[in-house]
Amino acid sequence: MAIWLTKDSKVIVQGITGGEGSKHTKRMLAAGTNVVGGVNPRKAGTKVDFDGTELPVFASVAEAIKETGADVSVIFVPPAFTKAAVVEAIDAEIPLAIVITEGVPVQDSASFWSYNVAKGEKTRIIGPNCPGIASPGASNAGIIPADITPQGRIGLVSKSGTLTYQLMYELREFGFSTAVGIGGDPIIGTTHIDALKAFQEDPETDAIVMIGEIGGDAEERAAEFIKANVTKPVVGYIAGFTAPPGKTMGHAGAIISGSAGTADAKKVALEAAGVKVGKTPSETAQLMRDILS
Repeated sequence: MAIWLTKDSKVIVQGITGGEGSKHTKRMLAAGTNVVGGVNPRKAGTKVDFDGTELPVFASVAEAIKETGADVSVIFVPPAFTKAAVVEAIDAEIPLAIVITEGVPVQDSASFWSYNVAKGEKTRIIGPNCPGIASPGASNAGIIPADITPQGRIGLVSKSGTLTYQLMYELREFGFSTAVGIGGDPIIGTTHIDALKAFQEDPETDAIVMIGEIGGDAEERAAEFIKANVTKPVVGYIAGFTAPPGKTMGHAGAIISGSAGTADAKKVALEAAGVKVGKTPSETAQLMRDILS
């Protein structure tokens, strides 16, 4: 069992002929992902060869869906063109669009998200500036390394790409149902709460790891949701316990205002909701290990 991305998912890549799109398409195929084609209007009608696997290139997401039955798009296009790519995916009503691109202007993210809402939110957007989503043993859509961990019963939702990989590695003896990298930009499509709700409803996810970071109030809102709705054990980690006050650390969303948005404030909120919070990734992994053992 997995959330949103399963062994039956049919994946297309917007930007499949670009450097990053091509590189990671090859990696996704090697991981067993059912990549069925790509999109590049300028190269429509051609095919791209990936070590003997030829994938068709389509002029649009709508055409790709019509010809292949695709239900997931992974978007590897430059920041200047990301808004148009996401809007195209929304117009085609693809169920899942994963926006890997870093450096997307915040106003563009706000624009395509509001457009998605106006169109009825038929497309789940993950990202931008995210590593994607991986359901070990089933499918891998994005840039998460496929060989970190086996399939298991932990669900993971994270703002940070590298911390996603670390926690997956540290808990590899238990394995993961799905790991979702939601990205750390100020405006993102899928939130901690969305993933927590999905993991709570997934009968084959037994426990949840939630990784946040300083800045904003997403983790505090997630804590309120956990307290009211989540019965499965949750452990958490907040990146930025040692961050100097007033500094922007890493992601564009990691901005602290007064005492709000600090790692300590988020830790307090999560612990009040019954979440065990580690001060380091390894400590967080040990908290989960203790629960599952």
